Amino acid sequence: MSLNPPIRDWRGLRVWIVGASSGIGAALAEALLSRGAHVALSARRVAPLTALASTAGPRALVLPLDVTDVQAVPVALDRIVAAWAGVDLVVLAAGTHQPVRAWDLDAVAARGLLDINLQGVLNCLPPVIARLLAQHSGAIAVISSVAGYRGLPTALVYGAGKAALNNLTETLYLDLAPKGIGVHLVCPGFVKTPLTDRNTFPMPALISAPAAAEAIIGGFEKGEFEIHFPKRFTGVLKMLRLLPYRWYFPLIRRMTGL
Repeated sequence: MSLNPPIRDWRGLRVWIVGASSGIGAALAEALLSRGAHVALSARRVAPLTALASTAGPRALVLPLDVTDVQAVPVALDRIVAAWAGVDLVVLAAGTHQPVRAWDLDAVAARGLLDINLQGVLNCLPPVIARLLAQHSGAIAVISSVAGYRGLPTALVYGAGKAALNNLTETLYLDLAPKGIGVHLVCPGFVKTPLTDRNTFPMPALISAPAAAEAIIGGFEKGEFEIHFPKRFTGVLKMLRLLPYRWYFPLIRRMTGL
């Protein structure tokens, strides 16, 4: 049974992707534009957004946005509503990543990471939720990560932020689904992007950003709440969540070599 209304046809659908300048967000924007959706493109860097929009004509709207600027979010949303009279799907994909071990932990750097990955989502949600409730329709998708399932080496700060997003999105669903608003939690495994290029360890089941975009779209079309991929990797991590700590910790050390 679908937990959200399945999306049957992308043609003319109004989608806002926050974090569309590279990686999964950019690949998702490109895939949705190719399916006939109207896509508003937001990120801090304008040049990649302009390049992406250049081939889409009036169906692409470039909206530069820094998610750490809480005042800028409703302004950007108002521009979308003014242009398209509403929004059907908001994808919160803005994020960054920095590997951190306990002995390298820096409070200022950690705050900067969480300001984008966690607080950035919280900055976007109030105006988006208000808009969708006023429309009595629409959906929100939060791009999180399997790093939020359980503690993993090098993910000291990143994983903590993603664990918070997982919990946040589950609670959003409990609140918004009864009101007819779709909520999707997207938990990718390793996806080749400029962010994962920073990793110095082997990344099992690494997939491309376009492949990730197709998996996400497939989840939207099925009405899934949690969209996780690739299943051969994320399924293993889901099973590991069931292990007691006395088994989990040694196994993770052995699997990662860290």
